[in-house]
Amino acid sequence: MKSPGAFLLALGLLFSGPSVAKDSVLIAAAADLKSCLDKIVVAFKQEHRDAAVDVSYGSSGNFSAQIHQNAPFDLFFSADIDYPRALAADGFAGSAVVPYAVGRIVLWSATLDASKLALSDLDRVDITRVAIANPQHAPYGKRAQEALRASGMWDKVQPKLVLGENIAQTAQFVQSGNAQVGIIALSLARSPELAQKGGYSLIPDSLHTALDQAFILTRHGADNALARSFADYVQSAPARKVMIESGFSLPGDAKGSAN
Repeated sequence: MKSPGAFLLALGLLFSGPSVAKDSVLIAAAADLKSCLDKIVVAFKQEHRDAAVDVSYGSSGNFSAQIHQNAPFDLFFSADIDYPRALAADGFAGSAVVPYAVGRIVLWSATLDASKLALSDLDRVDITRVAIANPQHAPYGKRAQEALRASGMWDKVQPKLVLGENIAQTAQFVQSGNAQVGIIALSLARSPELAQKGGYSLIPDSLHTALDQAFILTRHGADNALARSFADYVQSAPARKVMIESGFSLPGDAKGSAN
């Protein structure tokens, strides 16, 4: 007869051993992906009905810092390829760095006709607040800063700036009236929530560094089969179609869909 200790040890191995399959995935994703990735998750779960797919949206820089501190994310979808590259270099990646999209920035407003706005209009007296994401940790905010500098508008607009924690909060500032104009992601301007509330104009991509976006499986998620399945699905034709419809260009696609 086995001792109680041997029985408890065997029971522990049964429920905590490496053979237990994971059926959940935790994803950290840049805020510009909210509408797009939500659709992809819904489609993915049609094929994995018992899977739990949880997505947290925020700034790429903040997520990168959290993953460096061993936050339990399985996948990281960054708005700037440099963040997953740095994580990979530091040993926090469980896969290669995979480019998945190229983003664009736009001028967006819920109260003005943004389709007729250019960066040079941002010093108008009737525009007293301009929202951008924080350039310190939000890639879209960094590109907004670059575009304002390249167009000679940074010094004029800086006193008017309202900084969002991420690009989604930046859009909320404009939507709520706390800023008349925002520099936000094209993908958000095209989202169902914002498309019916305001218009936009593209900012020339010659004014800023390309928004090359990429993802990694993290070191934490390297052995998560569901995370790998989701990573594969994001690169599938249906998911790429959603990306294009959301306003992203695909890596290597010079034409893109930003028009």
